[in-house]
Amino acid sequence: MITITGYALRQSKEGKSFVALQLQGDMELVQSQETGKFYATARKCFITSTFDEPTAQALIGQKMPGTIERVPCNPYEYTVPETGELIMLAHSYQYVPENKQAAEGSSRMQAA
Repeated sequence: MITITGYALRQSKEGKSFVALQLQGDMELVQSQETGKFYATARKCFITSTFDEPTAQALIGQKMPGTIERVPCNPYEYTVPETGELIMLAHSYQYVPENKQAAEGSSRMQAA
């Protein structure tokens, strides 16, 4: 399940304002490559919307089916907010609705 945890005002390339909803997935445990210890985290992403701010505010806390999946992208620099460290990433996260996951799973099984 995905939870709407917030929103942000953004501008399109044409200069039009729109609301992007912040989504957060379930908690997951990840093992640190440096220390080997586990830590709790959750995947997050933003999706565009046609909602106004009051509607986006009212949606905070609402849950919906689906997952947030890691997808490859062109490499980019990212500054870790907690440490200020500059790192290179070649992935981002995107929302995948539950019905799309089921459809992709069945098409993979048919291809096998």
